[in-house]
Amino acid sequence: MIATGATPNGLSFIPCPAEIVEKRPETRGIYTFRLRVRDEAKRAAFRFRPGQFNMVYAFGVGEVPISIASDPDDPELLDHTIRIVGNVTGVLERLKVGDMVGLRGPYGSWWPVEEARGRDVVVITGGLGCAPVVSVISYVVKRRASFGALRILHGVKAPKDLLYRERFQAWSRHPNTEVYLTTDRPDGRWRHHTGVVTTLLDRLRTDLSNSVVMMCGPEGMMRSASAHLLDHGVPAESIYVSIERNMKCAVGLCGHCQLGSEYVCKTGPVFRFDRIRHWFNHPGV
Repeated sequence: MIATGATPNGLSFIPCPAEIVEKRPETRGIYTFRLRVRDEAKRAAFRFRPGQFNMVYAFGVGEVPISIASDPDDPELLDHTIRIVGNVTGVLERLKVGDMVGLRGPYGSWWPVEEARGRDVVVITGGLGCAPVVSVISYVVKRRASFGALRILHGVKAPKDLLYRERFQAWSRHPNTEVYLTTDRPDGRWRHHTGVVTTLLDRLRTDLSNSVVMMCGPEGMMRSASAHLLDHGVPAESIYVSIERNMKCAVGLCGHCQLGSEYVCKTGPVFRFDRIRHWFNHPGV
């Protein structure tokens, strides 16, 4: 079964210092920070499962929840792709290689990699929503023989918003793997599909009814995609969504991330669709 939440690991309220060992610009206003926990003895506490997140702390300013986008088998380094949108991320943008941030985590539930073994996997993302699925895609391609077909669908508003260009190209070269990219506003250099990401579903060469679907991105996109998938015979219990809400504490105390009776930071961010369908299909919840 998918996790119902993370167990506190002793670091829940105390950020551990972590060094920035690489800062890579992805596109305008978005960076991937590669971090190494300074205390070697505490690194094992940050081992994570695909889909979990850390709280990244800018000392003296505050912290933000960021999905872990690196390989879960890498015991040394943790990648976090961060969009610069507020006070905390504004400070993070000014930091350089060698500077320190704080980390606490990992928190939350994870993608159902064990349930997906032997089945086709369809990953659907939009915008920066690709960051929470990077680790699960890496997990699947490293264990390619354990899974069926892998189909990756990713949509962006404009070509300039496309992250991880090299990764998409590398993933597409793996056996029985296809990558579909689309944009709402193509330019003269765009060589992929045009339209919203849900239009790609009819292009898939796989049996959706026997697939495990993992989605992340704008909630409107995921609502539309889930309706399409259900209409095409995908059981609700085979659809998983990662939800972004305003998480402040990561341990279910502040209530900012409430979704119906659930707290996204504890029982999410990855939910099996049938368990939250009632709330998720109502945008105001």
